[in-house]
Amino acid sequence: MRIGELAKRTGVSPRSLRYYEDQRLLTSSRSDAGQRHYSDAAVQRVSLIRQLFDAGMSSRVIASVLPCVDVPGDLGVAEETFAAMMRERDRINTDIAHLIETRDALDTLIRANSRHRTELSTNPDPVMQST
Repeated sequence: MRIGELAKRTGVSPRSLRYYEDQRLLTSSRSDAGQRHYSDAAVQRVSLIRQLFDAGMSSRVIASVLPCVDVPGDLGVAEETFAAMMRERDRINTDIAHLIETRDALDTLIRANSRHRTELSTNPDPVMQST
């Protein structure tokens, strides 16, 4: 199928599909006229790539884990992919911990602001009384 058909079937723009190729996440063959042609398996491949991007992985990390899908019986590839996935999991855990800290700090500010708003509503501003 051509790039427009793959884009239609996956909901991914042709521009993104070209980017995936540039990053070596997706492959195509070329017609004599230079048009890209994809196999039917490209639909599943693009879906997997989208899931990995949606999980917060970079194209570099995705490129490092895709060989496990491409060469499932190679122990060396499996070991390298496992290490890459563990590094990515550690990165995500660090991001989660940072987000929790940020949320907790925001909760503290929200509580302080709520108290301040309550005080303002019960104690009119002295500047407003003098006018």
